[in-house]
Amino acid sequence: MQRNQSPGPDAPAARPLATAATAGRFLTGRTALVTGAASGIGRACAVALADAGAAVYVVDIAAEGARRVAAEVGGTALVVDLSDAAAVDSLPDDADIVVNNAGLQHVAPLQDFPPERFTLIQRVMVEAPFRILHRTLPHMYRQGWGRVVNISSVHGLRASPFKSAYVTAKHGLEGLSKVVALEAAEHGVTSNCINPGYVRTPLVEEQIANQALAHGIPAEDVIERVMLERSAIKRLIEPEEVARAALWLCSPDTGYITGSSVTLDGGWTAH
Repeated sequence: MQRNQSPGPDAPAARPLATAATAGRFLTGRTALVTGAASGIGRACAVALADAGAAVYVVDIAAEGARRVAAEVGGTALVVDLSDAAAVDSLPDDADIVVNNAGLQHVAPLQDFPPERFTLIQRVMVEAPFRILHRTLPHMYRQGWGRVVNISSVHGLRASPFKSAYVTAKHGLEGLSKVVALEAAEHGVTSNCINPGYVRTPLVEEQIANQALAHGIPAEDVIERVMLERSAIKRLIEPEEVARAALWLCSPDTGYITGSSVTLDGGWTAH
């Protein structure tokens, strides 16, 4: 027997059509928390969300960079070490949008991989997102609306050698994102991952020398022979391209998208 159900908070019939004057500022009145926001993808997300009207918490361990971005977007800088559980638990709990972006990398064969580095990467890239959502989801639930955007990676879907900690963490983030999607749907909250290939960020630039050493090739060959080997589109992704995808997942047109992994990999996973 089929039961009639009232439309959810994001059903098209429940929302007025955006006008030309309001479409670009559709996040006015919303608050976003972006981790790793001092540079790269995080900075681009902070800028995009602020441009759409959101007030932004700019979270990063890099104090100078966080303050610079916060000044740029009119947001609030929060200088936090995400490997410190107590510090993470002190972050604001009133975010309507959470972008879990912060990450770090270490490239080494597994037998040479420092165990303490492996643990650190899991704390920053899996435990910290869990703790942030543990704090912010109740606020989203109370208001019946929220957006969780997890900046994963193609390495959340595929593995590469010499990156045991990073690949493990991104796979863990994918699982966390899907659990949140299932639990939060009835509250009007969506949770999705974005899975870019190699993005032109400081994190990627720092990898080049490490990859050259691990693969035994010149640094100038790393981008073409390692980073872009499996990508059909032979260029690095720009941070702004990832930010536009994150903004789209927060838009009025994506309320039915949840539990997804949005690949921006230039065809890498088409193999």
